[in-house]
Amino acid sequence: MPEPFKPNSRILSAAKHYLLEREGSQAIRSNYYLQEMVLPRHANLPIPRKRVEVERPTIVSFADDAPLFNWAHPCRYLLHDAENGEIYHEVAAQFPPSAGSREIASAFSLFHEPITRAPSSIYLRDRLRITPKLKLGGNRYAVLFSGMSNNRHTNDLEFFYRTLRNIYQVPKANIYVLNHDGTLNYDGNPKPVQKWPGDQGAYQMPVTGKGSKADLLGVLDDLKKRLKADDSLLIHTNNHGGHNGTESDLCCYPNWGSLGVKAFTDKLAELPKFRCLIVMMEQCHSGGFNSSVIAKSTANATSIASACLELNNSIGGADFDPFARDWIAAMNGYDPYGNALAHNPDSDGSGKVTAKEAFNYADNIHHASDTPVFNQIHNGGGCRLGQDLLYRLPPLLLEELTRKFWPEPDPLLIEKRIASVLPALEALDKEFSPRFNGLQQKMEKKVSRIIQNAKRIK
Repeated sequence: MPEPFKPNSRILSAAKHYLLEREGSQAIRSNYYLQEMVLPRHANLPIPRKRVEVERPTIVSFADDAPLFNWAHPCRYLLHDAENGEIYHEVAAQFPPSAGSREIASAFSLFHEPITRAPSSIYLRDRLRITPKLKLGGNRYAVLFSGMSNNRHTNDLEFFYRTLRNIYQVPKANIYVLNHDGTLNYDGNPKPVQKWPGDQGAYQMPVTGKGSKADLLGVLDDLKKRLKADDSLLIHTNNHGGHNGTESDLCCYPNWGSLGVKAFTDKLAELPKFRCLIVMMEQCHSGGFNSSVIAKSTANATSIASACLELNNSIGGADFDPFARDWIAAMNGYDPYGNALAHNPDSDGSGKVTAKEAFNYADNIHHASDTPVFNQIHNGGGCRLGQDLLYRLPPLLLEELTRKFWPEPDPLLIEKRIASVLPALEALDKEFSPRFNGLQQKMEKKVSRIIQNAKRIK
């Protein structure tokens, strides 16, 4: 088959003219790209998950009909006759040109952009924050995933990684970061990846694998060997998602690969019994995962927060995805720029933000285009990113050692203070936890009997 070749500039100009003239008022709602090469007859269009051949030498333009949303969302491929630039056919699709056909996909250039993401203002932190979490009880693990990443998706992962490491002290060895091609790279601009927009500093997260289906399922296989009964697991999925008419799926590197609900949750069902599972999904159609995650989780308590309903898209932003940004910010205590939150997400005043409280915060201020959805079982919404050491005691316990002293000139002083109380707190935990656990079990049995009696009422 003949190779693609460059058209002359006159034909490219004609193609742009015919497109905008044909689109009319739609042209103020869509962004348009033109592929500056000619596909020969019988060549395949670069449409992920779809096979379409062109019937004649063709120039392709691409219409992004929902530019502010994550994929999958409505888009179109318009086919121009290579001899005169006129449009002869249109193909509806859900994904942008395939990154797998790099020569073909890279030939698309933006020429009409009425819809842009407004950049966020930058507020640099002028103080160090440390919120100690004491290491007692089970281990904590986290999986941060983004497949066909854009800059905002990689930024979301960085914000989450910093929150896990700097706020909750989750060990680096327990955090799996799966991003795009296995590096900090992503599709689109700006490039090269240098500064995280939150503080204009270098990225901190070490990428441990690709954002591929194989790597994500492989991490879950690895966790089958690591998870113990007292452990907790966080799974965050980002980037784009699709829907094939039957189930939602997660877009994976490379080439817009697909990991569907069934394959993902079947793998979750292989995990051993453990304490808490927190899932937070940002991608389009993410709500389609909720019921299956709840049904197949092996954790004693499970929650899942998704940015949108099964058949809906999630909105994206210039630097971060709004739903993921706000959920993580609730757990962090500040937004990624160091700004104060819209309100205190800790609604019960416990001093620790739960998965349900983080969702409530993100839902309360969510972008009008998102449709957040939350499900839990066995009070999974009560799970936290931090360890539940002495969570029954007044929250001022650790606050007195940390935030009271800001701005703190010497972070090492805080570490010394924390280390000084650890032996006494460990002794208290050993003394009182069995009593609390016994009382909790008795209470749960009595509550169960009350509910069963109520169900008998006709």
